[in-house]
Amino acid sequence: MKYFKLLFLLILSSFLGAQSNINWTDVTSQHNLPAGVRLFAGERSSPLLKTWYLEADLNQPDLIVRPYLGSLKGLTSFTQSVGAYAAVNGGYFGGTSSVSTVVYPGEVLAQNIAVVNRDGQQFTLTRSFFGFNDQFEPSVDWVFHFDGTIGGLYRFDAPTQNLPGSPAPPPDSSDGIQYRDALIGIGGGPTLVKNGIQEITYNQEVFFGSGVGFDNSDPRTAVGFTADNRVIMLVADGRSSTWSNGVSLPELANIMIELGCVEAMNLDGGGSSQMAVGGTLINRPEGGTFQRAVPSILAITHIDSLNLPQIPVFEEIIDTEDDNASLEGIGWFPSANPGFWGGTPAQLNSKGDGSNYAVFRPNLPAAATYQVYAWWVASSNRCTDTPVVVRHANGTDTVRVDQTGSTAQWNLIGEYSFSGTSADEVIISNAANNGTFIVADGMRFTSFDSSAVVGISPEKLPVSQRFKLYQNYPNPFNPVTEISYQLAISSDVKLQIYNSLGEKIRTLVNDAQPAGFKTVQWDGRNDVGEAVASGVYIYRLSVGGFSEQRKMLLVR
Repeated sequence: MKYFKLLFLLILSSFLGAQSNINWTDVTSQHNLPAGVRLFAGERSSPLLKTWYLEADLNQPDLIVRPYLGSLKGLTSFTQSVGAYAAVNGGYFGGTSSVSTVVYPGEVLAQNIAVVNRDGQQFTLTRSFFGFNDQFEPSVDWVFHFDGTIGGLYRFDAPTQNLPGSPAPPPDSSDGIQYRDALIGIGGGPTLVKNGIQEITYNQEVFFGSGVGFDNSDPRTAVGFTADNRVIMLVADGRSSTWSNGVSLPELANIMIELGCVEAMNLDGGGSSQMAVGGTLINRPEGGTFQRAVPSILAITHIDSLNLPQIPVFEEIIDTEDDNASLEGIGWFPSANPGFWGGTPAQLNSKGDGSNYAVFRPNLPAAATYQVYAWWVASSNRCTDTPVVVRHANGTDTVRVDQTGSTAQWNLIGEYSFSGTSADEVIISNAANNGTFIVADGMRFTSFDSSAVVGISPEKLPVSQRFKLYQNYPNPFNPVTEISYQLAISSDVKLQIYNSLGEKIRTLVNDAQPAGFKTVQWDGRNDVGEAVASGVYIYRLSVGGFSEQRKMLLVR
């Protein structure tokens, strides 16, 4: 056993330090691609390799990289059918169904496989996911689905610690972060690169015994992104001694790092590894032109393809823990179920006569039309006719909702004219008839009515709209970068730097500040003045209990 471990480490170390020696040629001019998208072809004579990568510069405001899920199709047909500029194959599948996550705006269309069996043992696992949040920031995360909704999707700082012959405990939602701001993305695995260095979580994601090899040369597909917001989508041909041998996972990770990726993930490979520009097949899968039909692709396309909803001119979210919410009466207790909004669990109360209720008092800026949404954690013992009482400018309406379903998402209650005064309120009452418990959790108010912003003062903005955090510049940097942010009102502000393990290394601001545009420099040092190592760092701005964070890359 020691001999094989040593041999494995020797093989791995040879890959970690090796250069790929690929000669890259920009072949963009040979194809009809929009501004911001480039195509490169790579060759190597020994070991024989043919490979290609697409580069999508997402600093171009009309570009996006997004998944598509559909019926089985060859890649060129699939790419043309959705009107994409270019695409590669997506995640893993069995038969006609994806077994890798696919997220569209507001919905989960497919889920990563959660449990596998190896030699009679059952392994529960997190697997990799490449996606964008609602600020269009990319990331590669280890995720797990606790249910089939966006609210049930959680990401984790580390994968489940599975090893051959040694299953890890199943993931627990309390150890992860609810990925409620996930916008789009696709699953695959294993992760190849994190924080700019090779980190292949092959065993942890239980790819041993799967047919996805670790150190053998094979056709491969990968996706990653750079610190300056470029997405790299790569395909390497293989399984042909006269065309291309392929690459191992360590070599694939190394190539993605050479191309500037700070995070990267493997996608389905083998005969599925394909790249298309429009209706043109770019690579030669397994040395030929046959296109294996796949159910999902990752495509470069126009951002309008997302069909994103209109952005409201006003939004306020109230949680049960907030000052403008209260639980009245007796018998309230926290739910033990995951998927709740904010920092505290959903609150439950037994059905009754209406004497126990939750009140949400919005701080609306003006008389206007607003949409009201409620968030709850569903369960089979919830009431199917929970009363939601809306007191608005034209009177009082009661809407009864079924809280056994539609869990961990914003459910539309209705659209109402509110007065913009203290008379506006929404009540969740326990005066239900069917079921056992009613749920009070989050309440959301939005408006697309321009009247909502006429004469608005910054003090009436919800805290999430009182500041904006900008991307640092330059990025990557060495050794100094500038971080800028905007305050709409005077606020207590914290600006702190964290490493990739989530450890705070530097506090740049911890003070009350007046409104205005602010810029702070970070010199790449921790709180005791020591220079920190190269890598990805997170800077977090906290204002009034609300926070926003971004990533930056220090390269020494």
